[in-house]
Amino acid sequence: MMPTQLTIWHNPRCTKSRQTLALLQENGHQPAVRLYLMDAPSEAEIVAVRNALGVTADAMMRKGEKLFRELGLRDASEAELIAAMVANPILIERPIVISDGKAAIGRPPEAVLGIF
Repeated sequence: MMPTQLTIWHNPRCTKSRQTLALLQENGHQPAVRLYLMDAPSEAEIVAVRNALGVTADAMMRKGEKLFRELGLRDASEAELIAAMVANPILIERPIVISDGKAAIGRPPEAVLGIF
């Protein structure tokens, strides 16, 4: 289910995630902060966000994570990649900002301003 309010899938230990949250706030936005590593998105949420991003599951994954290599995901199918993100949210690229059916990955942080 796609959230209708402004939400950021946030990891406070990540510099880009902190920068993106600060940028949103500086521009007058007060997003709901979802600590997605502790509150992992469901398969339906990941699919909805992937669709809102307009990308494949591969494009919303942290391919540099050691776990990505350990799980042998380089040639995985779309369904396998989504299942891997559900089981291991550390594999989800961060941050992701979602608002009213649109989404953007905050790399660079300014990229999220395009959804408003």
